[in-house]
Amino acid sequence: MLLFCPQCSNTLTVSRTLTTGTNRLECRTCPYEYVLTANRKFYERRAMKRKEVDDVMGGEGAWDNVDQTDAQCPNPDECDGTRAYFYMVQIRSADEPMTTFYKCTKCGHKWKEN
Repeated sequence: MLLFCPQCSNTLTVSRTLTTGTNRLECRTCPYEYVLTANRKFYERRAMKRKEVDDVMGGEGAWDNVDQTDAQCPNPDECDGTRAYFYMVQIRSADEPMTTFYKCTKCGHKWKEN
């Protein structure tokens, strides 16, 4: 945690007082100091708000408004579909090919190809 001086807004550092040997927060540019004693402790609790993480692969609406192509469903026991929805995403570095995600229009089976 980084604390700042209330007088000059520079950073406070932890050091020992010369007279009593107790810890203090001191400013190195002005005479401000805050002595930390047993009955004068310093702490600060702050509830941090967690960042909302977006679904990288699109989430619920990933298959909305996607194109169709001719692709054989890799689930031949249950489906003989020949059309699939698809979208392409660059997952790896730029010198690697894009990854194509497919979803069968007949049975809804999903697969990907690199």
